[in-house]
Amino acid sequence: MVAATLPPVKERKPIKDLQKVFHYTDTQSRKPTRDNDPYEYQAGWGNRFQSEVIPGTLPAGQNNPQEVRFGLYTEGITYSAFAAPRHANFSTYMYRVRPAAAHNGYKTNIETKAHIENCFLSINPKVETLSEQAEWAPFPLPAETETIDFVDGLHTLGGSGDPNLREGIALYVFMINASMDHRAFCNLDGDFLLVAQHGNLDIQTEFGKIFLQPGEICVIQRGVRFSIRLGPGHKEARGYITEIWGSIWELPDLGPLGGHGLANPRDFLYPVACIDDNLHESWTIVNKSNGKYNSLSQDHTPYDLVAWHGNVVPYKYDLTKFSSQNSTSIDHTDPSVNCVLTAKSRDPNTSLVDFLWFGPRWDVASNTFRLPYFHRNSATEFLASLYGNGLGRSDDFLPGGGSVEVSHTPHGGFSEGYQFEMRVQENEPRRILENQMTIMVEAVVASSLQNMREADVALSTTKEQTLKSGTFFRLDKFSAYPGIQDILAQVKADKVARKERQEIYYNDDRLAELIKPAQSQTANSDIGVGTKDGVVEPVVSTADTTAATTNDVEAKDSVIEPVVSTTDTTATAKDVEAKDHVESVVSTADTSAPTTGVEPKESVVHVETVVSTAATNGVESH
Repeated sequence: MVAATLPPVKERKPIKDLQKVFHYTDTQSRKPTRDNDPYEYQAGWGNRFQSEVIPGTLPAGQNNPQEVRFGLYTEGITYSAFAAPRHANFSTYMYRVRPAAAHNGYKTNIETKAHIENCFLSINPKVETLSEQAEWAPFPLPAETETIDFVDGLHTLGGSGDPNLREGIALYVFMINASMDHRAFCNLDGDFLLVAQHGNLDIQTEFGKIFLQPGEICVIQRGVRFSIRLGPGHKEARGYITEIWGSIWELPDLGPLGGHGLANPRDFLYPVACIDDNLHESWTIVNKSNGKYNSLSQDHTPYDLVAWHGNVVPYKYDLTKFSSQNSTSIDHTDPSVNCVLTAKSRDPNTSLVDFLWFGPRWDVASNTFRLPYFHRNSATEFLASLYGNGLGRSDDFLPGGGSVEVSHTPHGGFSEGYQFEMRVQENEPRRILENQMTIMVEAVVASSLQNMREADVALSTTKEQTLKSGTFFRLDKFSAYPGIQDILAQVKADKVARKERQEIYYNDDRLAELIKPAQSQTANSDIGVGTKDGVVEPVVSTADTTAATTNDVEAKDSVIEPVVSTTDTTATAKDVEAKDHVESVVSTADTSAPTTGVEPKESVVHVETVVSTAATNGVESH
């Protein structure tokens, strides 16, 4: 027996550059984090985690013991109503060196270089409705002569709603060249979803540390304190933030996909407890409340949680782990299939905002225009390229910039690739969007984006998207279609004729004229025979009957019985003569059976109609 010859195995070598991988698994790493990530994490979406710096610190069997081990203070943070349903109930118990209430008081009117706006209502003169497509060039990084940390490097691009209404979103960019030094940030309005675009970020939160790199995202809940520092070897950083009010980030339902796919729960990483080495230094806590900064000072670090347990905990996710799903047969799948996280709105059928991923994947749809078709979506879309060529609407869409299309703004691609794809051709499977990654923030409830003019002026990056001269002429292939004007003229004439025919049914007189011949014919054919001058004449069916033979008519006791076939048959001219479509077929051979003037025997006339579907009694069916 000869063994089958198998093709040689192609060696798969590991790829270390995460911006070059098709998927995280290309690294062949056995760790859940990238090689240069220095921190430990707990894995799993939506768990009630617990962590402690010193084993045995967490109280056993209760939350509020009379005395916490090591003299720590019990402090709680809630993220929902006390009596919220279990699936929506969020809180964390913290055991810390000093309670957060130990501070020296608040200070308002903080000087900052940031440009922040959170009221996107029409009555606010600082914002204006963006009514068309817009595009931003890469947002400029701070000059070397400036010292800009996260507090001063935060700039609002736009948004919808208001934090006091507990519904809405805000879009930001941040550009920094300095770490936060003894300064922490606390967002009292909503949740931050941070996306690193340029430079590594070392994020310290009350619950532990998170290392964030381009292609990764981090969610920090409302009320949680954090500091952002530049990663080792990085002098500057840039990224994007989506803030939501009155909602929380959740995994989208998978529906018929089943239990796995898209962003898998096990790939979300949560920090472990960590405290500062020096607990007794002066710190400033900068709060964002209703879009305004205020601060408080204290003589101790905010990062002194020795132990904690609960489900209000920041987390991160590596977008290169996204398990994309798409059509394996035909057509372009809606972008919702690329949803990483979603936030619900008050409308049970509509999300507040969706965060989407566009990265390397297979494109295999057959007989299909694979690129995004032209569309006018109900959602407002903000696109940003993290690295690579991007996925924008023009050649000027570059990493570090952005573009936006507000609700129902017509948009789509205008590149040469669109012209190439819009032709009948064989579709071969292909890998697309390699070595690049783009994100989309899809604000479904935002019918328009309120743009902040002040930030635009400060950043000097706003650019309305325009099309090159002749773009639409190149797109119009319909007008150049051969004979299209003649086709349109014929369609127009057909429409007029069709309308004229239809008008008959709305006019009683014309309708009566239309049906009069049919009524007359029906009256004469009710019994299948007619009379003329007292002579009975057989009535022949008006069906398509063109064949007859000499045996079609049988005479029985001087009674003529025509045999009529309703089958579609054929005959020669000498076989049959048709007169006014109402003449019986009589054999020319049987001269004893006249066709007219027949006297009925005993005043009885019997007319028999035989329906034949085959050659019977001389009738041939074709």
